[in-house]
Amino acid sequence: MSEPHVIIAGGGIGGLATALTLQQIGVPFTVYEAVRELAPLGVGINIQPNAVRELYDLGIGADALDTVGVPAREWALVGLNGNDVYSEPRGLLAGYNWPQYAVHRGRFHMLLHRTLVERAGPDVVKLGHKVTGYEKNADGSVTALVQRADGTQLRETASLLIAADGIHSAIRATMHPDQPPIHWGGAIMWRGTTLGKPIRSGSSFVGLGTHRHRVVFYPISHPDPETGLAMINWIAELTVDATDGRYSSGWFRPVEVADFAHHFAGWTYDWLDVPDLLGRSDVAYENPMIDRDPVSTWQDGPVALMGDAAHAMYPTGSNGASQAIMDARQLGVAMLEHGVTPAALSAYDSKFCGPISQLVLRNRGAGPFGLLNIVDERCAGEFDNIDDVVPPEERNEFVAKYKAAAGFAMEQLNNAPSTIAPGSQVRTMIEA
Repeated sequence: MSEPHVIIAGGGIGGLATALTLQQIGVPFTVYEAVRELAPLGVGINIQPNAVRELYDLGIGADALDTVGVPAREWALVGLNGNDVYSEPRGLLAGYNWPQYAVHRGRFHMLLHRTLVERAGPDVVKLGHKVTGYEKNADGSVTALVQRADGTQLRETASLLIAADGIHSAIRATMHPDQPPIHWGGAIMWRGTTLGKPIRSGSSFVGLGTHRHRVVFYPISHPDPETGLAMINWIAELTVDATDGRYSSGWFRPVEVADFAHHFAGWTYDWLDVPDLLGRSDVAYENPMIDRDPVSTWQDGPVALMGDAAHAMYPTGSNGASQAIMDARQLGVAMLEHGVTPAALSAYDSKFCGPISQLVLRNRGAGPFGLLNIVDERCAGEFDNIDDVVPPEERNEFVAKYKAAAGFAMEQLNNAPSTIAPGSQVRTMIEA
């Protein structure tokens, strides 16, 4: 008899959610993360109610999430003339049993790491260790090829290897050596944060403009009790010539706001001054909107892809981090049903690779922001009454289809049993 062990390659949101899930169900694991020191990097992301539900089931509730973000109250699309195209309540106000959260990505990441270390101890996360590939063994196990930060090499053998190593995944490249290069469709994103007074509901996600030229903004902190100011996350987007090779591999670099603010000159409304919002940011980052073409399978025997390694997608649906959390929980479900075995990975792959690959392509086609495309095509973004341009039934149907595809249709989610029942445990001994 021998005890199973899982290697998780990557200590980002997906990798840590997987580790927390395995700790919850009693499966030994080790996380190998390439960076030498974790830091609260990045700006704002959204965590949809389906993923918040899983965080609650992991014991990460509202008290903890309120320290890194704020519950979302509204999602709205606004045309170029400043008039509403579509709006709806979000989270608890929409009738979900769980909120939606807008969080600072880096602070949320550090919350997951702190929680994992408190529960499982510091030794379960090996920083400065990058998994560069793998070898399958005759006995059904897998050996991860690991490179330390000092350049030395390790070979670590485990029952399973979970690839949570992101869009540039070395494990995916080993599994699919002939995969196409990273896909960039021509959209550039500039991202930053600015202190400001929240508008509309006080916690609204607002998309303004068109699919090819827009600004998205939402608060990611509670307002300061004295000043009323919150940290407002913003993304300014522009679609350009997709043949520009500078953006084909993806990167994230600081830039000056003056380098791109002219694209949004004149975007001033009585309720929002976009040039002012951008101009008062302490820092701005530029990166292309990239994803990868779907692959036929996320599994190779005792190895499985998850998160961005499996399905890097455009952030148009605000569900990249949410899907990584859902992947982690579904891997846990599969191990509860099939043990710490390749059969568990096969069940996970069979159930989710196809549908989530379709979600990748749906996001590439603008995701829920496709409504802005329709408005732009029909009236160039100028209208007095949106009902005359896109009838309410058409708008509602468009958004409902996206929610269903992304897995957070309200009735389906509210009526579903817990993904992992409280107290569930995987048998920790397997036949040698």
